[in-house]
Amino acid sequence: MALHLTRIDELALVRLDRPEVLNALNFDLLRDLGAALDQVAGSDARALLITGTGERAFCAGADVKELIGRSLEAARRGAAFGQAIFAKLDTLPIPSIALINGYAFGGGLELALACTFRLAARTARLGLPEIKLGLIPGYGGTQRLPRLIGEARALEMILTGRAVTAEEALQIGLANRLADGDLIEAGKSFAREMTGFSLPALGFARDAVRRGLATSLEQGLEIEADLNTLALQTVDAVEGMTAFLEKRKPVFRGS
Repeated sequence: MALHLTRIDELALVRLDRPEVLNALNFDLLRDLGAALDQVAGSDARALLITGTGERAFCAGADVKELIGRSLEAARRGAAFGQAIFAKLDTLPIPSIALINGYAFGGGLELALACTFRLAARTARLGLPEIKLGLIPGYGGTQRLPRLIGEARALEMILTGRAVTAEEALQIGLANRLADGDLIEAGKSFAREMTGFSLPALGFARDAVRRGLATSLEQGLEIEADLNTLALQTVDAVEGMTAFLEKRKPVFRGS
């Protein structure tokens, strides 16, 4: 099995397990990843961690051997398939955190970009090197990277194929934090800064930000007002405000 889905208490953990090819994404692995994300979406997990086996690579990208000689129709279908799998992370009702251990290149970086957050080991290197193969990113890199780090920086990375270090990734906003020591432990600690809060509120907040970025400020404010109103109707909101007034810690139920 090239992918493992396990639980660490309230957290789901997906581990890519093809270390012999630096956890490269072939179509079988993408299918397994899609099935795992569906399982996580239907579970009671409160956050998802994604990492790769070994210290050398989170994921070194698509399996190039599968891309050579494909027909026009098959190539288009393959890109759409990869995009659809990664889009499952956009709609996941819980935060997802990429734990980047080593190389995150091509499709591997695109997987990390689809996650809500990215934590990187100091040895990590991140890049979209497709241009060096006469290609461009096909699993969302040209769309998610500029939204995250800005057009100019994204174009530089995409058009030169240059990889950035973990330190530079942090500086430009590509990584949220750097992690020393055990990356899984760092991911657990980071996730638990959020997992105690109301799941509906976390979802509404993510939705407000993402939908707002795709529209004008005026329309974004309307989206925020609508979602704020919905949040106020939840059981968790009543509990949170009551606990505040009673000077105690709230107990959120996820409803």
